[in-house]
Amino acid sequence: MFHKILVGVEDLETGRAMFDAALSLAKSLKSQLMIARVLSPLKDYYTTPGMPVSRGIYPTLSDELLEAYMKQWQAHEKEGMDLLQALAGEANAAGVEAEFTQNFGDAGRTLCEVARAWDADLIVVGRRGRTGISELILGSVSNYVLHHAPCAVLTVQGMDT
Repeated sequence: MFHKILVGVEDLETGRAMFDAALSLAKSLKSQLMIARVLSPLKDYYTTPGMPVSRGIYPTLSDELLEAYMKQWQAHEKEGMDLLQALAGEANAAGVEAEFTQNFGDAGRTLCEVARAWDADLIVVGRRGRTGISELILGSVSNYVLHHAPCAVLTVQGMDT
C-alpha cells in the first residue's frame, strides 16, 4: 500500500514522534523511507529588525554581523545534516531502506515538492493542535501539506512541524 514514506522533521525533540511513526510504518510495510528537513530563512536564524547596520547613505548589515549570521546558518545546516544522517542510520539498522534530504524554502511547499519528486505514497507530518486565529497567524505546515500533498498524509498530533 505505502511503498515510499516521506517524513518531515525539524529537530530531534519535535521530530521524534513523527520519525518513530514513519519508521514503524515503513518497517511493518517493508517500505522505503525518506527523511526530510527544510531550512527556512523566515523561521531559522533570520535577521531581525533592529540589527545594527552600517552608517551611510544606504543602510546595510555590517560585515561582522553578516559573517556571524553566515557562521550561525552554516552550523544550523550542519546540525540538520547530522540529525538526518543519525535518523537514516537508525532506520537502516532497523532494516528499513532510508535516505534523507535537507532542502531550503517554505516547509509545507517544499515537503510537497519532495513528495512529488520522490513519488511518495505517504507523508508523515506533525501537528501542534493550534486552531483558529493562532493557526492562521502562525501558519501551519501540516495544514498546507494536508491541502496540497500529491499523496496520503498522516498527521501525528501534538508535535511541532
